[in-house]
Amino acid sequence: MDRYIMLELVLPFLFGVGLFTSLGVSVGAVFDLIRRVTESGLPIQLALEILLLNMPQFIAYSLPMSTLLATLMTYSRLAADSELVALRSCGVSVVRLVVPSIILSLVITACTFAFNEMIVPAANYQAAVTLENALNNDRLPFREENIVYQEYNPVQIEPGKRQNVLTRFFYAREFDGERMGGVTYLDLSRPDTSQIAIAQSAEWNLESNVWDFYDGTIYLVSADGRFRNIVTFEQQQITLPRTPLDLASRRRDYGEMNILESQEELALVEKTGDTDRIRKLRVRIQQKYSLPFACIALGLVGASLGSRSSRTGRATSFAISVLMIFGYYLLASITGAIAQTGAISPVLGAWLPNFLGIAVGIGLLLRFSR
Repeated sequence: MDRYIMLELVLPFLFGVGLFTSLGVSVGAVFDLIRRVTESGLPIQLALEILLLNMPQFIAYSLPMSTLLATLMTYSRLAADSELVALRSCGVSVVRLVVPSIILSLVITACTFAFNEMIVPAANYQAAVTLENALNNDRLPFREENIVYQEYNPVQIEPGKRQNVLTRFFYAREFDGERMGGVTYLDLSRPDTSQIAIAQSAEWNLESNVWDFYDGTIYLVSADGRFRNIVTFEQQQITLPRTPLDLASRRRDYGEMNILESQEELALVEKTGDTDRIRKLRVRIQQKYSLPFACIALGLVGASLGSRSSRTGRATSFAISVLMIFGYYLLASITGAIAQTGAISPVLGAWLPNFLGIAVGIGLLLRFSR
């Protein structure tokens, strides 16, 4: 019976993957590419290539939806044909009947996680690069101007209370990929003396792991605001993290990074003290973990609803699936946005829809099993 139910789940699942992927690609990519072909002169062959590169993202989104559709349609069909009634009359419990759907959901969860990590980010990045190159908007591997780096460190302002304060500030007017021009550096890390360095240019010394500043002036300012010393130089090494150079490199968007790359980006941004971007990255990382597990939550809800004694047609099952999918992703968007404001933790913001889905599924399962 487990093998029979598993086979019954496969076809609706594949149907759902094809259906939801087609809908997602049509709404999320095709219309925009058609507009670029007609208005911006994007070649059709490149538009088709970009369309294919966008498909993995929509396939990843369709996997949880297809799990819900497959479980709901399969168990509804078994109930409509009185097969569930026959099985229950033989002493098989409802909980035991949904075990195949849980196993399938676990398998799809693992596949979704691997797909999101290994295929989707690379495909999204390649699609973005291909589109920008086709529109003569080459995606440079670095920012060309206005590179800003701020470093904050905790300081004890009173007993038992610490506060993050600005300790370093770095600004470069331009960057050519190797050397930064129009550099200003402010060091406030020492309580008695502040250091201001202004240089024509600066570059990272890979051998010494320091910055080489060229043709500039260093001002030492005491705590009371008086100049203690002024030094001009042709070349001066300054101990400063490599972070400004990393910030100058063009970073990938959230959808173009896997979890490891997102964590590296988070470690880089945390040094700047940009709290909004830090919170957003933390939420996105947790969402990368939580999205595959939506297969379990939605699969459990679909199997529980489908196991009802009432007869439900395929059209009704599909309509219920669409409403539940819309509600799940709407709730995920709302909780994620709330987490980005700092009102709730990133973990709760990303995982709350899954927790609610599992709770609803278990509740329905226990209710229908009586």
